[in-house]
Amino acid sequence: MRRRRPAAVALICSALLTPAAAAGAAGQGAQGAPGVAAATGAPGGSGPAAPAGPAASSGGADPMSLPVIGQSTGTARPEGCAKPSDKGTERTPWAQTVLRPEAAWQLSRGAGVTVAVVGSGVDAAAGVLDGRLALGPREYGPGGAGRDCVGHGTFLAGLIAARRQDGTGFAGIAPEARILAVAVTDEAGITTPALLAKGIRDAADGGARVIAVAVPVPVGGEDLAGAVRYAGERGALVVAPAGPDATSSGGSGGQAFPAAYPEVLAVAGLGPSGAVSNGAGSNGGGSNGGAAGTEAAGPGGRVDLVAPGDALMSVGPGGKGYFTGSGPSFATALVAGTAALVLGYRPELTPAQLLDRLKATAYHPGTVLPDARVGYGTVDPLAAVSAMLPGAPDGAAPPPARAGTPVAAVEPPAARPGDGQAVAVAGGVLGGVALVGGLGYVLKHGRRRGWQPGRWSS
Repeated sequence: MRRRRPAAVALICSALLTPAAAAGAAGQGAQGAPGVAAATGAPGGSGPAAPAGPAASSGGADPMSLPVIGQSTGTARPEGCAKPSDKGTERTPWAQTVLRPEAAWQLSRGAGVTVAVVGSGVDAAAGVLDGRLALGPREYGPGGAGRDCVGHGTFLAGLIAARRQDGTGFAGIAPEARILAVAVTDEAGITTPALLAKGIRDAADGGARVIAVAVPVPVGGEDLAGAVRYAGERGALVVAPAGPDATSSGGSGGQAFPAAYPEVLAVAGLGPSGAVSNGAGSNGGGSNGGAAGTEAAGPGGRVDLVAPGDALMSVGPGGKGYFTGSGPSFATALVAGTAALVLGYRPELTPAQLLDRLKATAYHPGTVLPDARVGYGTVDPLAAVSAMLPGAPDGAAPPPARAGTPVAAVEPPAARPGDGQAVAVAGGVLGGVALVGGLGYVLKHGRRRGWQPGRWSS
């Protein structure tokens, strides 16, 4: 009877073929966003190859072809609430191509984790939340938290937890997480520190482990600071934009709240070029509407992490069509989704441990940390979920991040042209076949000799 090939051979096959496939995915990510890796060490080559999805092509949604969703409209619109989009696309958004959340889905899809979206409300009409939307209170204005006149909260909820639909590559970062909608804005998307504080407390009381603040405010206060502390005591990490999304008014703000509080994970956005973006770029500047624009965080502000935030694609209110949007609030949703992935795999983490893990596993910029513009670097979903970190019990949570320490940049492989990728992958596979064949020869003849040393003959 023929003996079975040792399991080690199969393991080596897997080890050889997986990086080869990953290299192709990495190159695709770098092609979709050529400047991100070079500027910030953004993801694109780490981890196993992402499973193939139904996307027909990759790259960002064309912001000129999709209607725009902004953080606010500035004033109540006489024409009423945001209209449903009739635009579809088969493209995979560039942010997904860069972050590659599919690689982490082998370990976690965020199941069992509730992420609260504290903003304009969340409309379930797109169907991408698939029964995973819970409606919390509406703290201001008519209707419930399922009414989203601005569309911004719905857009963010899609970035966090949308399931993939047939015919498109778009999906949320944590497609099995639950969304808790808490509405704290008026019909123009404007809120106050008091309303935001109520919304954060509502989210914590509703069982959220991650609280994504959609709209920051320029001043804080004891009510808001107390709400952040309350959320932490209830086991929730608050994630918030490091500044408001930009508008045509230009200008630059100071600190944004609640991101200015040390317990909060402050997020800034990146554009496809890799530069920190205030959200004005491909939305045509004034298309967002709302409060005054800002740099990444404004003078005196703080950035902990960055994520893609420019020319993102997601769902909106009223139907199944797609919208585009830009700004730190959209990057905040991607980081909140990553936090949900981590908690789906490591539910025992405290908010402080989760915060430190997200920082420790980011793609570091290679400067003294935290860097003034990108903080601890670009969020990395796969590493955040799977990394075994030194100095932590069971590698689950890192020791507190040490500021002021130079850290080497973590960069993905350089992008190759498509033909070069094919050659590299083919070479890796052929090399693996040759190595496995050689190993089989050694095992076969070694077994015959009783594993005694052989003799060389000339």
